[in-house]
Amino acid sequence: MADPMMIYFTAVDNHGGIIVQGTPKFDLDLYIQNYKGRTRFDRLFLIGRSSVPLCVDALKAAVAEAKRGRDVGRYREAVESLRLAAPNEPEATFDQAWIDVTETSNRNETHRLTTELKGYKNNLVKESIRMGNEDLGKHLESIGDLNGAGDSFNKMRPDVITPKQIMDVGKHLVRVSLQRREWSLTMAHLNKMGGVQLPDDDHTLQTYIKIAQGISSLGQERFQEAALSFLQADSEVGSSSYNEIASPNDVAVYGGLLALASMDRDSLQEKVLDNPSFRTFLEREPHIRRAVTQFVNGRYSACIATIEEYRTDYMLDIYLQRHLPKIYGAIRSKCIMQYLIPFSRVKLDTMQAAFGTPEKPIEGELVEMIKAGTLNARINTIDGLVTVTTPNPRLKMQREALETAQNYEKQAIDRLRRMGIAAADLEYKGQRRGGSVSNLMNTGPSFQTDLSFDESMG
Repeated sequence: MADPMMIYFTAVDNHGGIIVQGTPKFDLDLYIQNYKGRTRFDRLFLIGRSSVPLCVDALKAAVAEAKRGRDVGRYREAVESLRLAAPNEPEATFDQAWIDVTETSNRNETHRLTTELKGYKNNLVKESIRMGNEDLGKHLESIGDLNGAGDSFNKMRPDVITPKQIMDVGKHLVRVSLQRREWSLTMAHLNKMGGVQLPDDDHTLQTYIKIAQGISSLGQERFQEAALSFLQADSEVGSSSYNEIASPNDVAVYGGLLALASMDRDSLQEKVLDNPSFRTFLEREPHIRRAVTQFVNGRYSACIATIEEYRTDYMLDIYLQRHLPKIYGAIRSKCIMQYLIPFSRVKLDTMQAAFGTPEKPIEGELVEMIKAGTLNARINTIDGLVTVTTPNPRLKMQREALETAQNYEKQAIDRLRRMGIAAADLEYKGQRRGGSVSNLMNTGPSFQTDLSFDESMG
């Protein structure tokens, strides 16, 4: 008889899921305690669908988390996955009584809140309408109707007055958009929140905005923008203000990895290691600080080895999973390029010892970097050498001088043409309102004169 676990992960793989064979370093119970709200289920369910060692434990925890809420759809999904992976577990059986009671309760609560909201609209009390939409939106979000929740939260906007109310609406919409993975819409809501005038000492909302911006930019693969957002988070702000979307450990990991992938050594020293606020985040993830320090100090192979130790953990993160190969690839490329800078030629065996693995020789990676244009070098397979191609500085200077001269000549001709047009009083002037058609037709000769002048100047 086939192993149920194998059948389950084969189905996950066929649907485009990512399978992680290694055992992560984190403890599942301690890990999930860092979060609150609906993200707890999302993270547990992702681990259950990705991690082979933690599959059963994560799915059982996801079932329990779903039953603590009101989202029947999530409960069905978690139980169905557990039934395929471990059919003998007690949690792998649907609790039909709980489903019936919860669905009935959800319908009654939706009807009650909708009726109350209609009454508030009839009374034309703006504050009551705002609160009615908020209550309905929170309820719809809790039962998994994210589209309806987003609509209800959007309807709050005409009735908000104070800056705090505006920020509350923004946080609701950002939270729903992040769950729906609508990164552009998330950024639009955050931009509206950023335009609200807040007290200078209010760092709580600013930190929430920066972290949400970082997650949204990460989802759009704008790694440098995401890194800068995470690096601006204030470590003195309590995690309870943003742990619906991320934890302080996540801020350290996201900010550190994305900075490594997108910043040079000077920027890493200034904005990461010398950043007093972000240094507090790094204390929660000391290996990230160690990897950044190793890169800044020129220990590139040690930097790669440090982050590779935690690849399994990061492959189980809901925001990093899909982008981790690209992030790690960017870090490796930077390390290899920085390693080659002091040399004109390097032996392939030396490169293999520093960066290669038995499964993936360094030569193939160097070839891909050269084809992509990220590395300017040649590979001599006969002598086993990598020769770095340095550009001719004299030729580069001459090209830049020619481009500058051409740009100056073009700008000079444009300015002379404008001066001639102004001197000849041939500039086009807009017609006043109420101008007749005959006045518009009289612009023909002037247009022809303008053309003749342009031809003479050309």
